[in-house]
Amino acid sequence: MKERKNKSKYKFLVMIARRGTKKNNVTLREKPLANGNISLFLDIYRDGIRVKEYLKLYVVSKPKNKDERAANKETLQLAEEIRTARQSELNHSAFGLISPVKQRAYLYDYFQNYIDVYTKKDIRMIVGAFERFKAFMAKDYPHRKQKMRFDELTPEIIKSYVEYLQDHSTGEGAASYYQRFKKIINSAIDNGIILKSPCTGIRCIVDENGLKKDVLSLEEIQQLAQTPYQNTEVRRAFLFCLYAGLRYCDVIDLKYSNVDYSGKRIKFEQTKTKGHSKNSVVIIPLSQTLLQLIGEKPQKDGQIFCLPSHTGCLKALRTWVKRAGIDKHITWHCARHSFAVNLLGECQTDIKTVASLLGHSRLKHTEKYTRAVDSLKEKAINALPEIKMDLV
Repeated sequence: MKERKNKSKYKFLVMIARRGTKKNNVTLREKPLANGNISLFLDIYRDGIRVKEYLKLYVVSKPKNKDERAANKETLQLAEEIRTARQSELNHSAFGLISPVKQRAYLYDYFQNYIDVYTKKDIRMIVGAFERFKAFMAKDYPHRKQKMRFDELTPEIIKSYVEYLQDHSTGEGAASYYQRFKKIINSAIDNGIILKSPCTGIRCIVDENGLKKDVLSLEEIQQLAQTPYQNTEVRRAFLFCLYAGLRYCDVIDLKYSNVDYSGKRIKFEQTKTKGHSKNSVVIIPLSQTLLQLIGEKPQKDGQIFCLPSHTGCLKALRTWVKRAGIDKHITWHCARHSFAVNLLGECQTDIKTVASLLGHSRLKHTEKYTRAVDSLKEKAINALPEIKMDLV
């Protein structure tokens, strides 16, 4: 008699949980398992589309004692709370509103979850943007840093963050980190956490005269090429980038199948712009120097350059540059900058051709190199010794 009463009570609780509007409805349902227990899931119906969300919550179909009955009740109450939250999200989204549950989402938790599932190759920049944001918050807003909600992220905070990036970055680093930060914010909008970006109208402007990355002249490239270094793969790959303008993320992916030996050209898709730019595919004619750096085509396709990690490449590059007697801060990306500046300056190549070789979708991306060329010319003129003379 008591067992039938408990069973009726269980059915009553499930029946209470099955509520919602006819059009947009979240219903708590159960699925019998082979072991005799019941798995709870949500049947979510919205605008004619039905999806299931398994809660990974289970109840005992025939509780045998007081503890099992108490556990069943607790699990069902939890399932009902989740169902109510999902129903609230559904109802709010129908009117273009953010549900109270999502409004309470913590910013840092969302950022970390975004990073944990992120698979694209700019993951280091995504992590860097988050780390810099945390450092900025710890410095300027220490009382908010851990339990900050999305609705607390104001345009004033964003402006201060941009200023922090500009003060703590070189070259285009500030703009790159801010771009990744906005990428995470836009993801939160797509997932219904916030309705409007607090970054709207706030730009991160860097000194593009800057290109604060050092550039290798043609003479210095020759000097570097004639300096021996034990890691021949790093040597070959960096010299290739200096004469082809590739990024590190592109040169590591190059395969012999990208090379058209008869047509003397190489064709590849840029990792950075893949999928969102019509200029993501780049074709570069191969000079005799570039063909020599690539080498002969093997019988089996594979990577042209077998490089270590990005950090390993940087360490090797610094050692090699120092050994060559070049007193400049050279990173891998300096090869791309050197390629562009040398073509525009020393080789007098027109800007459209340089833009095509770099895979730029707009000339404005290439124009920064013309300003770097002008800056180098000005520096060269100012380096001439003054003439002491009397003009009277």
